[in-house]
Amino acid sequence: MDLDQMPRGGPDASWWDRRYETRREEYIDRPETGARCRQALRGLDRFQRLSGGYRTYSRLAVAAVGDDVPRPRVLELGAGHGRLARHVLARRPGARVTVSDVNPLVVEALRAGPLGRDRRIEIVRLDATAIDRPDGAYDVAVLTTCLHHLPPSGVAAVLREGTRVARRLLVVDGWRNPLYLAAVPLMALTGGWAQAHDGFVSLRRMYGAAAVHALAERCGAPVRVRTRFVPPAYLAVLAERRADSRRTSAVGRASGERVGPNGGGRAG
Repeated sequence: MDLDQMPRGGPDASWWDRRYETRREEYIDRPETGARCRQALRGLDRFQRLSGGYRTYSRLAVAAVGDDVPRPRVLELGAGHGRLARHVLARRPGARVTVSDVNPLVVEALRAGPLGRDRRIEIVRLDATAIDRPDGAYDVAVLTTCLHHLPPSGVAAVLREGTRVARRLLVVDGWRNPLYLAAVPLMALTGGWAQAHDGFVSLRRMYGAAAVHALAERCGAPVRVRTRFVPPAYLAVLAERRADSRRTSAVGRASGERVGPNGGGRAG
């Protein structure tokens, strides 16, 4: 199966799950929609603030770092309004946060705002699927509410790249279940029709845990993922490179052996 043809419920998704899926795009994926795109973005931000989303994401990010790192290096991917960075710094004032987004206009706005004046924060333009940073530059990389915007090949690239530049990668998105469509009217109240439209579409484009595990196996790197449900409606993914692959890589470099993408080596 071509990677981008994988159902978002996973390779063995049921018939009804495949019917539930949609290829329809959200307004925020189409900047040319102008006012509707901006309305949807404002509504999404308001919904996250009212529902406690940013607090949940920051709590999970700090937990992923652990208590043994006094000055954690955190990379936020797909930052948008940059609110996650503020919550992370409130929990861990000693952290150093790189706030990034692929959209240059978003990066420019972040630099002109309060985050741009905080010495603990670096604001850069980065593509989450091809991160221009060296290996192991961060303790944790975080991507929230963005995974469903990517095709399966993009998800695989995020898993590969995020675990390369950071000791751990935390991904948080919505839980894939039609019952959560009941939240669409609430989205309409907080963000209007545009937000309700995007919420309806995004819930049908969420990845299930089975799909994330399958894409980790096919991402071209020895990535291990753990997935779990986080109330009230989140899929949390914690990904890292397998420890045995690091040991194999170290031995391979010392002996001149070339190590393959899945940890297997072959003589040079």
